[in-house]
Amino acid sequence: MAYAYLQCQLPSPLSFLLSALFLLLLPFSSSADAGFSEGINCLHPEILKDEAVARLVELGKVSDAEGYLERVFQSPASVRAGNLIRTWMEDAGLKTWVDRMGNVHGRSEGLNPSEKALLIGSHLDTVVDAGIFDGALGIITALSALKVLNINGMLEKLKRPVEVIAFSDEEGVRFQSTFLGSAAVAGVLPVSVLHVHDKSGVTVQGALRKNSIEISEENLLEVKYDPETVWGYIEVHMEQGPVLETLGLPLGVVKGIAGQTRLKVTVKGQQGHAGTVPMKMRRDPMAAAAELMVVLENLCKQPEDYLAYDGQCLESTVQSLSGSLVCTVGEIWTWPSASNVIPGQVSFTVDIRAMDDLGREAIIYELSRKIHQVCGERSVVCLVERKHDAKAAACDPELSLKLKSAAAAAGGRWGVIDDNGKEESRAVDEVAAAVPVPVLMSGAGHDAMAMSKLTKVAMLFVRCRGGVSHSPEEHVSEDDVWAAGLAVLAFLENTTLSPHLSNNYE
Repeated sequence: MAYAYLQCQLPSPLSFLLSALFLLLLPFSSSADAGFSEGINCLHPEILKDEAVARLVELGKVSDAEGYLERVFQSPASVRAGNLIRTWMEDAGLKTWVDRMGNVHGRSEGLNPSEKALLIGSHLDTVVDAGIFDGALGIITALSALKVLNINGMLEKLKRPVEVIAFSDEEGVRFQSTFLGSAAVAGVLPVSVLHVHDKSGVTVQGALRKNSIEISEENLLEVKYDPETVWGYIEVHMEQGPVLETLGLPLGVVKGIAGQTRLKVTVKGQQGHAGTVPMKMRRDPMAAAAELMVVLENLCKQPEDYLAYDGQCLESTVQSLSGSLVCTVGEIWTWPSASNVIPGQVSFTVDIRAMDDLGREAIIYELSRKIHQVCGERSVVCLVERKHDAKAAACDPELSLKLKSAAAAAGGRWGVIDDNGKEESRAVDEVAAAVPVPVLMSGAGHDAMAMSKLTKVAMLFVRCRGGVSHSPEEHVSEDDVWAAGLAVLAFLENTTLSPHLSNNYE
């Protein structure tokens, strides 16, 4: 314990020198394994907190916009962010590369390169006017934990390869098609997506070629991983909701991710002069669209009033939707969009999410029926297009239990430090056993949804202030960043290090 205590307390450069000296003395020490184990039982605030937070801030400044954060698929800022992440991967001792979909990879082969690999990932792209934690938190905490293993001489002693992936696109802002990066790795990205174009007419294929990445329908499959080479996937992500903050806890484990459908509704009416067409003679698509949005809101607030056939409410379906069904209109655009013109056409998006896939389909069916009913009554033409579908994804129970144990271990490590930052006499395992780690559902989509088509997945949520996300106001405290890094470190110790080299928290 003396080595571990000194290493934790000394300034970072002295800590590294002490590590090197300790490694030189290993052949003459009968307690080498114990020394390693105690060494990585440190809290490492200089890496897991201070450096991690500094990197989140630095990455948050890499933007395509002035005055706010915007970093979309294969934009100049996205490429700069990927290059920055590669340098941090190399700093953690990882071999790096960029694949044909722009995903940035960092990998340690460990002792057995032929073993199935643990993948850890999240996304480097952002929404428009974003915060600095969404996506980036999962990448940075993983790299911080691996850096701790590296400076303790453990990286090459991993019993299986470990790979961090910074996915190029999860948000789907530029091409309105989510999970471009992770779906390609999972092998579920349709080749047709290469020809989808953005608002400027640039295709996915063209955006990649602009950055010297050649991709075609034939070689897209080169990005896909063989399921037989992958042991599992974990993802750390800010909660994007208020539950953990309400509970007063920094970490939670995810049970499953809600399924999602995105629709585009187009309403076509009769364009005309705002001052000369009588109200009773109008075929106004704007008024029709407004009514449809209220219909959607009512349907999703009270599905039991709508999901009834032959007078019987589908109780099991309604029950399955309780607590998870959410519906949102996020975009509206009109033509010709002038204040003195009755629009000729109005389009809007609909986002529907629920944990129960059959229940979600029932909502979509009922919404489509009501849309055509309202449009018929108003003498306008309506078109409903399904733009995106993702089935609900359940996290693997066994992998989630390991992640939950790691989160408890992180809490246990906090538990042996008193309010003044000094070590207490209680054992880490004793405190960890009493640390609560809640199990949550995720209403937001994550790369883990796509990766669940490749391998078993688990997710760790990190508390955020006010549950705010997709906003510059999103915030994760420095101590909670630290707790997340400790949890990833504990998970790596438990699942990738030999028992005699790690602390067993299971």
